[in-house]
Amino acid sequence: MALIVQKFGGTSMGSTERITQVAKRVAKWARAGHQMVVVPSAMSGETNRLLGMAKELAPKKQTNEYLRELDMLASTGEQVSVGLLAIALQAEGVPAVSYAGWQVPVRTSDAYTKARIDSIDDKKVRADLDAGKVVIITGFQGVDEGGNITTLGRGGSDTSAVAIAAALKADEAMIFTDVDGVYTTDPRVVPEARRLTSISFEEMLEMASLGSKVLQIRSVEFAGKYKVPMRVLSSFTPWDIDITEEAQSGTLITFEEDEQMEQAVVSGIAFSRDEAKIAVLGVPDKPGIAFQILGTVAAANIEVDVIIQNISKDGLTDFSFTVNRNDYARTVDLLKEKVMPGLGAAEIVGDTKICKVSIVGIGMRSHVGVASKMFRVLSEEGINIQMISTSEIKTSVVIDEKYMELAVRALHRAFDLDMPVSA
Repeated sequence: MALIVQKFGGTSMGSTERITQVAKRVAKWARAGHQMVVVPSAMSGETNRLLGMAKELAPKKQTNEYLRELDMLASTGEQVSVGLLAIALQAEGVPAVSYAGWQVPVRTSDAYTKARIDSIDDKKVRADLDAGKVVIITGFQGVDEGGNITTLGRGGSDTSAVAIAAALKADEAMIFTDVDGVYTTDPRVVPEARRLTSISFEEMLEMASLGSKVLQIRSVEFAGKYKVPMRVLSSFTPWDIDITEEAQSGTLITFEEDEQMEQAVVSGIAFSRDEAKIAVLGVPDKPGIAFQILGTVAAANIEVDVIIQNISKDGLTDFSFTVNRNDYARTVDLLKEKVMPGLGAAEIVGDTKICKVSIVGIGMRSHVGVASKMFRVLSEEGINIQMISTSEIKTSVVIDEKYMELAVRALHRAFDLDMPVSA
């Protein structure tokens, strides 16, 4: 008997018919003798609907008090899901009980709309599991020290599920989604993309951070920190699929680098369209300049990605970095208002029509020439590289957005990612 945490996304919970299918799937695992904890998302589209109404009422002002009420509002979507799923399981003859995050409790920071999990009390959940019940817990939310409901940000149900699995020392966290696993790249861009049977935690962390939308990055970070085995699999397979087959389907995110993994130099290609580049030109080349620019940006809770400082000429240099496209206008305004007056820079320029394309693979540790091959492939396609960022197992380039799909297809083909893995 294993303790399993299963997470179901919004499309899986999109109607009473789909909730019934989820209940039948969970019941199958419970009847096989496993202790089951389920973390469902809100019904598809529900969170957007709720937040849309809030925006109609207050389209501009976003005080801390306003964000508190947003969390109170947004958290109701998951509460509907857990109640309905508990009812569906009970109708299947399976004892089930549902909890909101604050009832467990899932303790978080007080950063409304983007809280972080501090701790999870597992006593109540373990008591219910020992009593033979399926426990259903709201994803995406928790409670701060002041007793206020908080949410973890979009995609936070993945994080909730992995955090709960870590707290319970679960045997596996199964993340059911509308795709059947992790692919070498997005099949919508490269139809020949291949589903991976397994991927290392390090590779999955890089893929998630670089634009892969399969898993929320914070959930992968949690899995890595607490060594939680994860599996990504489809919720649209028949609910009565053989349990042994289901347990081996999808993509396993593992912490062991086996020999087969080492065969692949590059395991996947990630990309992100949500990028914007900002360049601060003609700044004095002296100690503290990077902090003067980026410290102000960080203080505004704006995440910076790729950073380049050019070589000094006549005591001046250019400083370039990328941010999420949604943060572009705010970052430029911030720099002009708080940085430029005391910096002595010539000007600030930017580009919102860029993207980032990355190759990822643990095999890059032990193979030379991988980055140069990437650069050669892009050069042969006439694609200019604007910025480069590397780590031990990935290389990322910033290029013009219009070349993104061409770059992904060319790299996928060049690194033989469309070819089946040899046994």
